[in-house]
Amino acid sequence: MRLVLTVARNVAFACFAALVLCGSAQAQRKKTPRPPARTAPAASGDELSKLHDEYIKATKEYKASLQKLLALYQESVKKAEQKRDQTQQLFAAGLISRRDVEQAELAVTNAGLKVSEAQQQINTADTQIAQTLVEVEGEKQFARLGPIRRGSLIRTTSFIRYNGVGAWSLSQAGKIEIFFQQTFKRPLPIAVFGQGAIHNQWRLDHHNAMDISLNPDGAEGQALINFLQTNGIPFSAFRTAIPGVATGPHIHIGMPSHRY
Repeated sequence: MRLVLTVARNVAFACFAALVLCGSAQAQRKKTPRPPARTAPAASGDELSKLHDEYIKATKEYKASLQKLLALYQESVKKAEQKRDQTQQLFAAGLISRRDVEQAELAVTNAGLKVSEAQQQINTADTQIAQTLVEVEGEKQFARLGPIRRGSLIRTTSFIRYNGVGAWSLSQAGKIEIFFQQTFKRPLPIAVFGQGAIHNQWRLDHHNAMDISLNPDGAEGQALINFLQTNGIPFSAFRTAIPGVATGPHIHIGMPSHRY
């Protein structure tokens, strides 16, 4: 009889202990907080100051390289013009054909186009470098968030990232330009379309993207962002401004630019 009572007491104690442990586990699960939503910290004052210093250095180096390139192109124009003049004299003397003259004139035109392109790059260097530096800094913050699912929208104080829901290519740029032109009665302010010289120099893949010089928080920027999201077009909108620089905030249409 004692043995039966002892066994009964042991079974009862085991059941009670199990109930206590179960209740404790449930209470612990209820108290466990949910993980916070993923956010990226805003750029600090030190980071912005560093970004400004990088901008000044990069701008000087980039413009210096463009000035050297411009000088080479201008020299090529002079040589092409000299050859064209000689060709015209030979043609007047009946020594060469008209086709030779046309080829010489085409060479002058092509050389002049390279000069114009280099001058345009110098004129827009400030904008391109500021926007590219802001993108590079933004990508560092994006990397802290980990993988982002397709169709996800992330907002922070520094940027907005939308991954899109379908395939994107620059061939779709036309409908974006039409929307903006019809809405605001002016052309879409495209700063860089596809791969720019600064992207080549910094080895950034920008072939399938374009940068728009619009502040994401302005009326035009907000309208463009809404249009892109409605149409499932991926974009990154950067709000960060480099101290002392008028450019920087812009909207990058397409997937992020990665180093290669």
